[in-house]
Amino acid sequence: MPEYNAPLRDMRFLLTEVFDAPALWQRLPALAERIDADIADAVLEEAAKISRELVAPLNRSGDEQGAQWNNGEVTTPNGFRDAYGIYGEGGWIGLAGNPQYGGMGMPKMLSVQFEEMMYGANASFALYSTLSAGACLAIDAHASEALKATYLPAMYEGRWAGSMCLTEAHAGSDLGLIRTRAEPNTDGSYAITGTKIFITGGEQDLTENIIHLVLAKLPDAPTGSRGISLFLVPKVLVNADQSLGDRNQVHCGSIEHKMGIKASATCVMNFDGAVGWLVGEPNKGLAAMFTMMNYERLSIGIQGIGCAESSYQNAVSYARERLQSRAPGGPQQHDKAADPIIAHPDVRRMLLTMKALTEGGRAFATYLGQHLDIAKFSEVATERARSEGLVALLTPIAKAFFTDTGLESCVHGQQVFGGHGYIREWGQEQLVRDVRISQIYEGTNGIQALDLLGRKVLTNEGTLLNIFAGEIRAFAAQVPQEAFSHRLLEALGQLEALSHYLIKIARTNPYEAGAAAVDYLHIFGYTAYAYMWARMARAATGKEDSFHQAKLATAHFYFDRLLPRIESLISAARVGSACLYVLDAEQF
Repeated sequence: MPEYNAPLRDMRFLLTEVFDAPALWQRLPALAERIDADIADAVLEEAAKISRELVAPLNRSGDEQGAQWNNGEVTTPNGFRDAYGIYGEGGWIGLAGNPQYGGMGMPKMLSVQFEEMMYGANASFALYSTLSAGACLAIDAHASEALKATYLPAMYEGRWAGSMCLTEAHAGSDLGLIRTRAEPNTDGSYAITGTKIFITGGEQDLTENIIHLVLAKLPDAPTGSRGISLFLVPKVLVNADQSLGDRNQVHCGSIEHKMGIKASATCVMNFDGAVGWLVGEPNKGLAAMFTMMNYERLSIGIQGIGCAESSYQNAVSYARERLQSRAPGGPQQHDKAADPIIAHPDVRRMLLTMKALTEGGRAFATYLGQHLDIAKFSEVATERARSEGLVALLTPIAKAFFTDTGLESCVHGQQVFGGHGYIREWGQEQLVRDVRISQIYEGTNGIQALDLLGRKVLTNEGTLLNIFAGEIRAFAAQVPQEAFSHRLLEALGQLEALSHYLIKIARTNPYEAGAAAVDYLHIFGYTAYAYMWARMARAATGKEDSFHQAKLATAHFYFDRLLPRIESLISAARVGSACLYVLDAEQF
């Protein structure tokens, strides 16, 4: 049976040696009183234990049993409910939550690493808590004080869960087409009517209540996305004394039968005049919901990293033990009939690709967490604004590039196993199935690419890109003689040149951005990872132990074998859109 062990050594390396998180926390007063290096280490240790001993053992059985629907009720696989209770009692759902309402108030730099552990151990289980944490974030940021006081404490405790209800059958990424409506009631509440699909955790048996955040339109709403409002709709109504009252008019019509994440209930939710309360301002719901969506987009990106790490661990273990043929340079284990497959170049290519992409992604997630902490907690307005800009620029890359490379890594891990990778008992095929959805939900990766190029680069003519590029150049100037500085700056220059070209050409041809967007996002992703690997290499330089030497060797592999991928991507991005429209629709 496959096992999962959190990569604590690498996580500590990033927090303390690469990004010096304890120093950042001490200069942010809101964090200085809550966390230091020792507390962070204790949190990671306990999280690793929870992921290994509580969550991971339910992964395969949860996949085989799946979530079950019967007459509107959803049952999670055996063991999930008890595990979720323990998980909630430990305060993990409120790890980064507002302490005013019972959250732990831990920094995002720490919570991104915790989320990776959960996804690596059991992606289906992790989704229930990450949706709740995201809902808490939106409620805390936009709801009234009364709503926050009523709902957040029980959600942080894990007694109540949260869900995000956006998608309708006819309205996927184009939320302006939603038909769910909200009619005002005389007591200040609203009657919510409509059907939502693809709702993760919309119904389950883990908690006594589920708090749905629902996008709907008021009777006098403007057309399109400008007319969307956000509502809080509990599964069970809450009395004034915080006790549970009557069941609200919201029910699960069915659950989806999916390729992967089978233990996660993906629900069709019917709202039949359900009582709800406005969150934020009327017709400003999309902006409020994006608080949760952006959290979930980073979280789903981290799903790609977690699944890839789990696949890598299994693949390395197998490659060290599986005997097949002799090493190209001659026998390595003379007392055995063959050598371990880790001796073969192609197996090493796959393992190093997995290692380089996964560790690069982990570094980038931690870097993004750093800027989320600065944007939230810094007392310097200019510093907050700069980090907010970087978060806006880099979030679509995190969601899409983490998951695209996460699938690549999981496929490599399956391939290392050969035929055994296709067999259920080894766990690799499940990881391929589970990670695949991460490229689709929370905004498909194509949509993320359009967001990056269209909204974050073309619209402001590269202003946010210039901030990121300036940081990279400042770093490279500090270490001009290091092996990777020149190649990092060369990749950055190519990214900037392509950006300027696309900014210019998109002014006259509306199809160019869409044609180049996915390639552009990958070019940006590989360049950002090059920055991460240069920073990790700098932190590892001069240290002779095995861990740091492996870091340096993997950095060399990344720059030699993976960063050159941008060359073909740049060529493709510059071709333009004309070749995409040679065929008429009926010729496909």
